[in-house]
Parts: sequence; C-alpha cells; structure tokens
Amino acid sequence: MPSADTSPAAKGHDARRLFASQASLHKLEIFCMVCDLQSVTRVAERLRIAQPVVSAHLRFLEDKVGAKLFERSGRRLVLTREGARVEAWARDIVTRTRELERELALSGDGEAGSAVVSASMTVASYVLPPLFAAFRRTLREGGITVQVSNPQLVTASVRDGSCDFGLCILDPRHDVDGLSVEKLWTEQLVLVVAADSTLVGDSADADTIASLPFISSPRQQVRRELEEDALYAHGIRHREVILEFGHPEAMKQAVRHHAGAAFVLESCVRDELARGLLRQVETPGLHLPVPIFLIYKRGKAFSRFQSRLMDFVRQAAGDGRLPVFASPSPL
Repeated sequence: MPSADTSPAAKGHDARRLFASQASLHKLEIFCMVCDLQSVTRVAERLRIAQPVVSAHLRFLEDKVGAKLFERSGRRLVLTREGARVEAWARDIVTRTRELERELALSGDGEAGSAVVSASMTVASYVLPPLFAAFRRTLREGGITVQVSNPQLVTASVRDGSCDFGLCILDPRHDVDGLSVEKLWTEQLVLVVAADSTLVGDSADADTIASLPFISSPRQQVRRELEEDALYAHGIRHREVILEFGHPEAMKQAVRHHAGAAFVLESCVRDELARGLLRQVETPGLHLPVPIFLIYKRGKAFSRFQSRLMDFVRQAAGDGRLPVFASPSPL
C-alpha cells in the first residue's frame, strides 16, 4: 500500500484545498469589499448588516489562511503582504463564479444574447436609454441590463465580473490596473441657472462665477472632483457650495427652484434648455471637458452579442462628439 505524501508541498496543497472548500463565496465577496472600501464600518453600512458580522467573516478567513490579512493605518484597513495574495485569489474566484452564473442563467433562459453594463449616473440616465433603444430596434433578441452606479463601483463591478463592461467618467487618479480603458467621447460641464434667474446674466467671467451660490455633487464623488480641479485650473480657487446632491436630477430641480447655479454635464440638461426650463450661462475662456470611458476587464472573453453592443457604443461615440445614434448592423 503506497504511503501518504506528507511533504510540505502536499500539506500546503491540502491546506489550500481545505481553505477553498470552507471559504464561502459570500465571505470572499465581503473580504473583497473590505479591500475596496478599507473599512468594516462602511461595508456593514452598505450591506446593512452589523459590523461584528463583517469582522467575524474576516476572522474566519484569517483563521483558515493562518495569517493576518489587514493592518490598520489611521482609520483605514490596508492589506498585509499575505492579504494581498489572498485578495488576488479571492477576486479571481468571485469573478469566475459570477461570470459562470450569468452564462448558465442565460443558457437556461434560451436567450440569444445578453449583456450587463455598469454606468455612472449621467451616462446611464441620459445617454444610454436612447442609445440602447436604437440598438434594440434592429436586434430584437437578447437583453441588456444597466446598473446605475458611481465610477468607483463601476470599475469594481468590471473587476469582479458582476458586469461585462462599464461606461463612466474617471478620476485621473483612479486605479485601473488590469482594466482596458478607451476614451469614447467628451462631455462638457455647462453652467445653468433657472430660466428667469436674476443671479447672473447670459455670460459670466471667473470673478462672477466665484461669487455665485452653487449646487453641486457631494465631495469625494468623481464628478465633483473633476469640477473642482477644472475651476481651480482656471483661477477659481474658492466658491460657495450651498447644496449637495448625489444625482443630477436633484441638482437640476434645485436650480429650477432658484437655489443657485450649477455646473452639469451638457447631455443631462438638453431637454430643460430646449423647453426653456433652465438657462445656460456662457463662460468665455472657461471650458470644462469631461471624458467618458469604456472600461472592461483585460483578457475577458465577450459573447457575440456583447461584442456587437460594445462596437455599437464605439460607433455611436464617433470621433469624440456626443453620440449620434444609428441602427446597428445585424448580428
């Protein structure tokens, strides 16, 4: 009878196999979320569970791997060297599992094709509905799911496989390691006020802009950071932000009700400007471009349907102008 292999390599393989069998997908998802948010409290709030539950999942993984996964740096949790290795393994497991689940679900439903797209709020709310409607007018089989999120979570969804590709603005400091990023078109931030506002005339220089009360998105959001950086580059160092909203619709409503002025992406106010509900204020010499990017995981295999949808988005984006929609060619 052959003797059992008791070498260190065999023991290490057995330990990894035991760890994989006992570390549920849910625990790995929570671990990856802690890696992203660097806080047990923020993860607990997002998942609406108690903090001790999150901490218990982390302790379970640390017990199974036999190493400390995080260490504290101020108020943040940062990965240890061993934690970084576990993160790479965990993300691969979570990504492959989610992709397989979606593929199996699609084959069971008998759909001709399907795609999950994650997009930032303005893109998802104002650009994608007419764009995807045009796509569907010719390609009537298959389905498209759009997840509305913020840029950080868009890239996280692309990484973990919960979406096929993303469309969003990006902070230049954003971590895109392992992702393919294509610039598709450039939006413009335009200054708007209520149609009958007396705050400002039809044109405003830097000093006038700096004196206006503003509605903007919350700090730490990418759109707010891009806005602040662009204004700073044009010499506008200080301004008064009196209201902050996390969605452009709320910002527009506040402007319509004379709360103040706002810089918004041009695509989200076209209808209001055309209907005379808002008024655009020209800003000579002040241009605030915001590029929109297509993001997908490097090396990801796309279905024919997903590839056609991505190509249609690229074609619609054209040479950097706002999308001009045309019917896609058949699959």
